[in-house]
Amino acid sequence: MMRLERRPQPSEAWSWATPILAVVLTMIVGGILFVFLGKDPILAIRTIFWDPLFGSFASYTRPQLLVKAGPLILIAIGLSLGFRAGIWNIGAEGQYIMGAVTGAAVGLAFYPSEARWLVFPLMIVAGAIGGAFWAWIPGILKVRFGTNEILVSLMLVYVAENILAYAALGPLKNPEGMGFPGSRNLARWDTTANPELIAGTGMHWGVAFAFIAVIAAYVLLSRHTLGFAIRVTGASPRAAAFSGVDPKRLVILAMLISGALAGLAGIFEVTGPAGQISIDFGVGYGFTAIIVAFLGRLHPIGILLAGLLLALTYIGGEMAQLQLGLPAAAIQLFQGMLLFFLLALDVLTNFRPRFGADAAA
Repeated sequence: MMRLERRPQPSEAWSWATPILAVVLTMIVGGILFVFLGKDPILAIRTIFWDPLFGSFASYTRPQLLVKAGPLILIAIGLSLGFRAGIWNIGAEGQYIMGAVTGAAVGLAFYPSEARWLVFPLMIVAGAIGGAFWAWIPGILKVRFGTNEILVSLMLVYVAENILAYAALGPLKNPEGMGFPGSRNLARWDTTANPELIAGTGMHWGVAFAFIAVIAAYVLLSRHTLGFAIRVTGASPRAAAFSGVDPKRLVILAMLISGALAGLAGIFEVTGPAGQISIDFGVGYGFTAIIVAFLGRLHPIGILLAGLLLALTYIGGEMAQLQLGLPAAAIQLFQGMLLFFLLALDVLTNFRPRFGADAAA
């Protein structure tokens, strides 16, 4: 017999051990899944986690880790600030899409201008505003009418996807694209391109902004009054109210920051790796970033490491699809299991198991 007994205070040791255990359990259960798919589990796990770093194509795949991790880290940093305060923005995917659409629209409005010093910064600002506005909607509805920000932000993802399809087929469609949906290739136009900052490293402006966001979030949480308000609200809303924290202001600020960072991720992606606004631009970074945020324990440094790990599963998963014939859905399930085990094991942070006679008592 077993029962769970609440700990007097959350266990810090278990808090940091659960992400490691979640990764191990994901590998074990994922290996069993690969067996049922008729694949060698050891080979599959090695292809996903080892080959991108040390395999025969590592010289190409290692720089791609930064390319994949950049948007995940940017979005997860924004989400983590809200999550720490109990504000649940689940619609970062929609904010990511809207940032890309608004930023690309600004860039294409200047075509064929070559004033890169003006156009590219304007696109970055427009992307941040587009994402922030899309996050402001559920924030203001929560503050004014008490709506649930989880549902509203999530439903707005589908609205953003339809706006994306409309833009790719309508106002942003390439007039020289021979009828194919999608905008001009922004990555090939020098004015809007987001190239590597250091050749061979994979580091473009999106990656640089991700590292800046990690540093800024760390300073904010440890040194700034807003960070104090976020931490206090997450730990004890009543204590936050007594300390003078305005909960409505905090909701709006958290939503705006997370939306702006998601929008930045979108504009850096559309001017770099993706290259254009297309119907399938949304690839799920906004949802995967939720896993990154929790796997990193909502801590900026932890999110940096978790973003690199999830980027590794993206690249390794693509390699496994090509080399082993694994279906894409299996890789998505693999990522989902990681969040499942993390949330399941998180129980041990606040509760300790009791067995036998102790449990009966």
